[in-house]
Amino acid sequence: MVEKEEIMKIAILSKLFVADDEIEKLTEDMSRIISFADTINNAADEGVEFDNINNLCNVLREDEVKPSCDREKILKNAKDSDEGCFLVKNIMK
Repeated sequence: MVEKEEIMKIAILSKLFVADDEIEKLTEDMSRIISFADTINNAADEGVEFDNINNLCNVLREDEVKPSCDREKILKNAKDSDEGCFLVKNIMK
């Protein structure tokens, strides 16, 4: 069971304003939430496979090597290049 003091402590930590007339309702709501979480934690899961319950398969295609453009042709209009790579100006100084 959640106590009113715990609700006020959570509100202070969350930097939320909670009116005095809302504390009782929040206490009840939080108790129900925690009770529900306990119900889920205690659910039987013996012998149940949760991995791929929807029978989904990988929809990605296989990697396929395809011809590309010639490196020298790509770099011929580069302002600066070195060992087959573009050289770019470092602007983070």
